[in-house]
Amino acid sequence: MATDMSRRRLLALGAGTAGAAAAGSLLPASLHEALAAGPPPGGPAAIRHVVVLMQENRSFDHYFGMLRGVRGFGDRNAIELPSGTSVFEQPDGPTRTVLPFPVRDAAEAQRKDLQYIGDLDHSWDGGHSAWGDGWSDNWVTAKTAATMAYYDRQDLPLHYELADTFTVCDAYYSSVHTSTSPNRNHLVSGWTGYEANGDRAVGNDAYEEGTHPGYDWTTYPERLEKAGRSWKTYQEWENFTDNNLEFYASFKAVARKALAKAGDYAYMEAFYADVRKASGAERQRLLGLLDEGVAGLAPAERSLFERGLRRGETGGLARSFRADVAAGKLPEVSYVVPPAVESEHPGASSPAASAALIHQLLDALGSHPEVWRHTAVFITYDENDGFFDHVPPPVPPADDADENWAGRPTGLGIRVPMLVVSPWTVGGYVCSEVFDHTSVIRFLESRLGVEEPNITPWRRTVTGDLTSAFDFRRPRSLPEQPEPAPVPPFTGRWRPVPPAEQRMPEQEPGTRRARPLPYQPDAQGRFDGSDGSALRVTLSNTGRSAAHFTLYPYAGEFEVPQHKDVAGTAGWRVPVTGDAYRFTITGPNGFRREFAGAGAPGPEVRSRIDPRNHDLHLTLDNRGERTATYTVRPVGYVEEADVADRTREVVVKAGRSRTVVHSAADAHGWYDLEIAVAEDEVFHRRLMGHIEDGRESVSG
Repeated sequence: MATDMSRRRLLALGAGTAGAAAAGSLLPASLHEALAAGPPPGGPAAIRHVVVLMQENRSFDHYFGMLRGVRGFGDRNAIELPSGTSVFEQPDGPTRTVLPFPVRDAAEAQRKDLQYIGDLDHSWDGGHSAWGDGWSDNWVTAKTAATMAYYDRQDLPLHYELADTFTVCDAYYSSVHTSTSPNRNHLVSGWTGYEANGDRAVGNDAYEEGTHPGYDWTTYPERLEKAGRSWKTYQEWENFTDNNLEFYASFKAVARKALAKAGDYAYMEAFYADVRKASGAERQRLLGLLDEGVAGLAPAERSLFERGLRRGETGGLARSFRADVAAGKLPEVSYVVPPAVESEHPGASSPAASAALIHQLLDALGSHPEVWRHTAVFITYDENDGFFDHVPPPVPPADDADENWAGRPTGLGIRVPMLVVSPWTVGGYVCSEVFDHTSVIRFLESRLGVEEPNITPWRRTVTGDLTSAFDFRRPRSLPEQPEPAPVPPFTGRWRPVPPAEQRMPEQEPGTRRARPLPYQPDAQGRFDGSDGSALRVTLSNTGRSAAHFTLYPYAGEFEVPQHKDVAGTAGWRVPVTGDAYRFTITGPNGFRREFAGAGAPGPEVRSRIDPRNHDLHLTLDNRGERTATYTVRPVGYVEEADVADRTREVVVKAGRSRTVVHSAADAHGWYDLEIAVAEDEVFHRRLMGHIEDGRESVSG
């Protein structure tokens, strides 16, 4: 029945968008008309409705690694594995590697349907195994080779059009290295605490609803309720157990009271499972007994039930949402919880089924332009399933008890897609500020003034509140869209196998508009003392938000990658464990510094960023005993014909220094430079990143 329902809805989608598709768009015609009016005046205060659609189990690379102008398969800042290969070359045993490969090609080779690939391991242990202490080098072993399969524009036409029309976030991470429930805990309450037995809630234990006592901390919807703010959960009789409010003790207590007349039900899913199985008079009897129980609740309890626990009939989610929009009853905060068939979960759904639901929701809003003009829609994913993503996430200090469990960091988890759909996010932008699921709550905090104390200080330090994805100052017009490909029909479940002959995918060429970011990172090293036993690395960040830095120690300087969050200045003392050092430091939005050299004082490089003029000032220090000849060469963001003219050769006598200036103005603030010394073949520096000036830019 679920498959038939999905097929009917897809056919309805196709029939309803025939005219739009002919014009090169899969967006509802109603939304195109509503967008023509532009955003209303009033800035952030004009947002009256926030709609949160959290789907299931897709990583960023899995969906958008091929998308133009985001940090995908063409990432210049992709890390190197300890083996010396790229992070995109994931080990599969001692001699073989697996590259990202198209689902479409695998589907043709295996005679399967590309929309219906199966799910992979997405457990706490499996997630940490793939993460590999920060090296991100164990994906295939932990997840199977299918982890490297990806979709592209042809496979996900609506998703790509949403990214090209509105704003996509390419530094949005899941909250935990694990499965659905703990990540959804972060969405509805700001964190995941502890089970009754004292273990951290990092698994799906709450799904044992008959025995699970319920989580004892407060949810954000309860805080909205107390503050008199309107909110509602839109869901059907079958909700794939994705409404995590049902797993909290406060809501469980309300559910038990509401179900008392219906029978011996300990939780909502057991009751609605019987409703789904029943028909006719028996179904009506069960629903009637529930209504009697709800009527007997105290007003405060009844409000929690109706807003958080009430489920609608099968196939009615979008219809219920549309009815509230039409009646002017859309609440300030809407949580949309689809049934399994529309959840996008690779074990139960498909991108096409989710696209059908998204289309209906956007059409409901577009059909009422005054509601749309005051609405922001967030479309994201609870976790990555087991699908590969090449950007290792920020992780907390090891001594942060709130953000570590059993010797492992709880998060951030793997990158997942986030699409921000609203009148203020039009233009095909990318936003590269670091976010996670708690950022959705923080956006609501900024809009509604209702605070969530469960969010830990570290998460507030390292992640933003999603306001940077919006531009409330000036509207943008709709970009032109390519003709989308048709969605193929459903056939069955399967796992992709990589081809015998592999090649690295080529990401779509071009850039996209980029939102300004609150970071301005820099890093430089200087020998600590005269014996060459360590480098003192200084990290700086003059932006208004903390920047997360990761140090990858390729010459054994540390056992595992190191992490620091910096607002102002901080640093590492990096030991030189042998005759030479080699390590790389990465940061937000493509920031990179590579360090290599001999274990003795000699050539050094200091940098200073001039945001006003988009200049990078490089001071070449010679702390050695002989003259050094530096070569400063651009390796990116410069036309090939101009590389020779932009390359500098600078002679610096022993004990002296000289400064050169590299202008990044013509490259919209982007730079990528290599520095070598003729007399020291081991010495190497690479400086890469973006100079922020507080204004929008383009992606690198």
